[in-house]
Amino acid sequence: MSDNRGMTRRKAMGLGVAAVGSVAAYDILAGPARALAITGPGTTAGIGYFARFGVTEKLIQGTLGEALSSGGDFADVFFQHQVANTYLLEDGAVNRAFADVSLGVGVRVVKGDQTGYGFTEDLTPEGLRLASKTAAAIATGPSRPAPVSFHATGGLPARYAVKTRWEDVRPETKLPLLRSVNEKTMGADPRVRKVRVYFVDESGAMLLADSNGQIVEDLQPMTIMGLTCIAEQDGKREENAYNVAARDDISYYSQERIDRVVRECVKNTMILFEATPAPAGEMPVVLAAGSSGILLHEAIGHGMEADFNRKNVSIYSDKIGKLIAKPFVNIVDEGTQENARGAINVDDEGTVAGKTMLVQDGVLTTYLHDKISAKHYGVSPTGNGRRESYQYAPMPRMRSTYMLPGPHKKDEIIASVKKGIYCTRFTNGQVQIGAGDFTFYVKNGFLIEDGKLTRPIKDVNIIGNGPKVLELVDMVSDDLAIDEGGWTCGKNGQSVPVSQGLPTVRVASITVGGSTGKS
Repeated sequence: MSDNRGMTRRKAMGLGVAAVGSVAAYDILAGPARALAITGPGTTAGIGYFARFGVTEKLIQGTLGEALSSGGDFADVFFQHQVANTYLLEDGAVNRAFADVSLGVGVRVVKGDQTGYGFTEDLTPEGLRLASKTAAAIATGPSRPAPVSFHATGGLPARYAVKTRWEDVRPETKLPLLRSVNEKTMGADPRVRKVRVYFVDESGAMLLADSNGQIVEDLQPMTIMGLTCIAEQDGKREENAYNVAARDDISYYSQERIDRVVRECVKNTMILFEATPAPAGEMPVVLAAGSSGILLHEAIGHGMEADFNRKNVSIYSDKIGKLIAKPFVNIVDEGTQENARGAINVDDEGTVAGKTMLVQDGVLTTYLHDKISAKHYGVSPTGNGRRESYQYAPMPRMRSTYMLPGPHKKDEIIASVKKGIYCTRFTNGQVQIGAGDFTFYVKNGFLIEDGKLTRPIKDVNIIGNGPKVLELVDMVSDDLAIDEGGWTCGKNGQSVPVSQGLPTVRVASITVGGSTGKS
């Protein structure tokens, strides 16, 4: 998973936009994005936003009828429109600005545990018929009728309503934000040599209708601002980054938030001049509250996604109802945090997103389900059926995953460690999802000696096994923090926005790859 702090691993900051055209940011605001300005953000039953593209119930009925013509058990149709504007500032000037636009539809047919899928950018009846025919090829048998009417299921939340649509915010308003961040960063420390700022605003809309007659539409804003700082001291250069992201509008970028981005980025860069490699070996590791949740997400959370367990890939496949952690460990995945990057009103199958308790009092209670896995296990979907875009079928994915506060205090946890490390910021990592084996790169941290934080450390690898590490979590603080960074999760070639968090946590022992010399 990437947090997009260095503009790597994800095109256009990993926002999952399937680009069908790129034009100047000024031009795009007068074109396809204008359609998004007609309807305010929210989740609604029926066809509202997509009516302007010629989408009608008759068109959907015909599409579903074709999708079920070969005997599929279930079918759905997913319309999506996205407009993302990206601005990049470097060397004191905004030198790149571009827009990604996508508009298309995907048709899914399910037969047993098998899925057929077709997608197209052609929203005409013939275009949808061909996509449906492709998806229907997964099944053989007598046709099933399409629904004669559509309805919304369950209450429809509004977790990211905005006062000002991004379509109504001109570049003249956005660009001063980038220049302000640049100026503040350059003036924060005389050692700063170079600054890069990126800014993304995205307006998205989706419409889901299925063969059970469900229909739901959701408008989904998103924004990211990221800062990279390069500094020099005594001929040595160091680089670090920080970003923030949310499903929110321009008001998200308050002066306090901008100042924090600058302060954290500069601080995390300058401390690298003092930092040294950590000692190598097995030792206690304390994970700082907030972004350390990447380890929970990657090394543990993926193993709780139901498709991996249905296929007996995950180590948790036979662990439901069993103790997998200490009794004070509780893990949640939810889509209900207002304006969070990982928030969703409904998932990409139309299921209202709620809160799922994955681990309660140390016991694994459930998996994260889409409709296919829920049917397999005989349970209700958890609202985790997600997809990168209309070009992909949904699968179980995390939303905002975190550990609940525990009975300990941060200072108590650090004081309990004779010799170990305190990890504050992670960047890249690799995970073998089935077994849970991982390697993570720690960008910032501190050595713990005799219960105190002493010298800063950097460029540290920690190596272990996620399920084993969860068993070895022996202290959990009460200081839960949900990280506000632009995290993007990759799985099976698809990227989706997520949030994550963690209280301060102590793991009794993890392998630390650092210096073999004496500390």
